[in-house]
Amino acid sequence: MLLLYIIGIRVYTLLIRIFSLFNPKAKLFINGRKNSYTQIVQKINPNEKHIWFHFASLGEFEQGRPVLEKLKSLYPAKKIVVTFFSPSGYEIRKNYALADVFYLPIDTAANAKRFIASINPEMAIFTKYEFWHFYFKELKDKGIPLYVISGIFRENQAFFKWYGGFYRNILKSVTYFFVQNEESKNLLKSIGLNNVTINGDTRFDRVYENAQSPKQLSLIESFIGNSPTLVCGSTWPEDEKILSALPEKYPSWKFIIAPHEIHESHIESIEKQFSIGSVRFSVLEAQISDLKSQILIIDNIGMLSSLYQYGNVAYIGGGFGTGIHNTLEAAAFGLPVIFGPKYDKFQEAKDLIAIGAAKSISSVEELIGAFEDFAKNEDAAAQAKRYVADKKGATHQIISMITKSDQP
Repeated sequence: MLLLYIIGIRVYTLLIRIFSLFNPKAKLFINGRKNSYTQIVQKINPNEKHIWFHFASLGEFEQGRPVLEKLKSLYPAKKIVVTFFSPSGYEIRKNYALADVFYLPIDTAANAKRFIASINPEMAIFTKYEFWHFYFKELKDKGIPLYVISGIFRENQAFFKWYGGFYRNILKSVTYFFVQNEESKNLLKSIGLNNVTINGDTRFDRVYENAQSPKQLSLIESFIGNSPTLVCGSTWPEDEKILSALPEKYPSWKFIIAPHEIHESHIESIEKQFSIGSVRFSVLEAQISDLKSQILIIDNIGMLSSLYQYGNVAYIGGGFGTGIHNTLEAAAFGLPVIFGPKYDKFQEAKDLIAIGAAKSISSVEELIGAFEDFAKNEDAAAQAKRYVADKKGATHQIISMITKSDQP
């Protein structure tokens, strides 16, 4: 199985190289790793101990960020290294002030030895998922504690199948699992892993904190005025197609669309979908008359978590693709949320539906029904906000256990 894993990693890398010839994201993935070790040598003193945080992408960074920042506040002299697998995380957070940020080199035995020797970690913290055989093995061989925080596991994963021995061995390198729910704890125990506690999801701490002191956006306030507003976050073309039915039907509402991808062709496609006209955020200030527009397209990255404070209802994208994006950022501000049918992997989405603070839709008709229901349902808004407030606290529990067992 190890041989198949090695072949799989090499094939994946080869395919990314091929895609990089015409795909900008794949190109960033390859080019960003070309000079990884040069950057590491320039920034990192291998004789100093570091705390290593790894994140798959931007969403996992925001999820693990409360733990990182709390550790830094407790031990300000400690050096922190952050790695990303995906360009969508690295490119946005590469200048993060509290850590040195790098791409994670591809998981090979040589890379794992070289990288871990280069950053000299005293502990490693992985958020939610990404389980790399050689990195985990090297950490275990060197006796370096490895923690998985906000972990979540499902019965259909390879770890829990009859053929999953190789993958189960990867998990055995983990010092401790901090998981989100009872199902994850029971699944790990079913394969003999008892080093686990249920601590919840650190994203609740992050979004709750953000909702207490959000960044004020005066231009957004001017655009909205006194109009009720639907904030559409991390949308994809399939989401935008279905959303385009709303503005003409509800002329008293404002619509803010923050797409997941902001390349020019995508922004242009959104403008075409919404035939009644729209304005881009980048030109709004210069064309103040466009404040009268009904639809605002956010053509930058980084504003979304602050936009929800101006909304009445939220639509979360991704539910017609591989899965929905972050519903909690909106819920923390007391916005009921609407999303597409692909939400099975997200416990918080199931919870929000169960308490009446979210609805999953599959058609324009269902979207209209959900929108009209939430537009006049103040109880749904209160339920969403209460749900987030009641779930915070995972960061404190994790920090307490990590610092007790291994003083950094």
